[in-house]
Amino acid sequence: MDFNFSEDHLAVRDLAAQIFSGRVDIERIKVIEKSDDRIDRDLWSELAKANLLGIPIDEAHGGSGLGLTGLALLLQEQGRRLAPVPLITLAIGALPVQEFAPADLGADLLQRVIDGSVIVTAALEEADSVDPTAPRVRLENGGLVGTKLAVPAGRVADRVIVPASTDDGVTVFLVDTNADGVTVEPVDTTDHQAAAHIAFDGAVPDGVLGKAGDGSSVTRWILDRGLVALAAIQLGVAQEALRLAAQYTSERLQFGKPLSTFQGVSLRAADAYIDTTAMDVTLWQAAWRLDNGLDASQEIAIAKWWASDGGQRVVYATQHLHGGMGADVDYPVHRYFLWGKQIADTLGGASHQLARIGADIAESYR
Repeated sequence: MDFNFSEDHLAVRDLAAQIFSGRVDIERIKVIEKSDDRIDRDLWSELAKANLLGIPIDEAHGGSGLGLTGLALLLQEQGRRLAPVPLITLAIGALPVQEFAPADLGADLLQRVIDGSVIVTAALEEADSVDPTAPRVRLENGGLVGTKLAVPAGRVADRVIVPASTDDGVTVFLVDTNADGVTVEPVDTTDHQAAAHIAFDGAVPDGVLGKAGDGSSVTRWILDRGLVALAAIQLGVAQEALRLAAQYTSERLQFGKPLSTFQGVSLRAADAYIDTTAMDVTLWQAAWRLDNGLDASQEIAIAKWWASDGGQRVVYATQHLHGGMGADVDYPVHRYFLWGKQIADTLGGASHQLARIGADIAESYR
């Protein structure tokens, strides 16, 4: 694979960094965390004006056509700044609509995603099923019944993608969150984002993504993009947390010397740097393979494993290196710890990814 980014990709990264750095700081984050919907609407509008919400969407729909790699660069910059906007929905909502929705339905939705007026997310997690491709939510008498948990951006989404079991097998539906029979219950997550539980009581879907009965493969397609998106955000979180730790330990004096000169501190920071580098390499390999239509099942699981296992080690180490300041909930590094913990377990933690890798290896020997 080619690890060099194109000029267009680099332009996306630089523009995203400029917008986020100019509009997101710890005080702004505190304000958004106290709001009802937990999304910075002004920042969301600014991203739309800059056409950054259309980064992964094909040019035929008005997007930039930069694929998952372009989106990952945008998400990485989000992670650096902990920007409270639901960009992950571009991976689990917009891209599936582009790939699987009927042309008449998809074209209109994608235009509205790009201009920021509509947010499409996916409801993948349930209380009694650890496998999103085998949902317990069902279609009964033409309406959906059941509950999806901790739906990303669930409290602000206009449409939600719902895998459900039917008499014909698993099918993926598109549902209006304002439809009869849909109840959105905001929940507070570790990272204070805009998640919600969404309950369905006879809700009638707007349409189907893909073919009826082929929902397991469609759901896996969505899940894979979601895992890569999470790994991208986690990379930004880890890189910035490590930068903060390096700055703090270089300026903080102990016994007349900077903390960074002590062997125990430098070794801890070096381990965090190694973890972050592994997260970096595995993320881009997974994104590149998906963008190029190659099988990436193991690469995706490996990237998410590093994001979960390595990511948690990094945010824990950087908080530890800050000493008492690391435990201060008003100090910036604490929020990197919260985001790191939340991302690590979302859509399957490290153990879940190892199980997926093992299953893939076992399948290859059959």
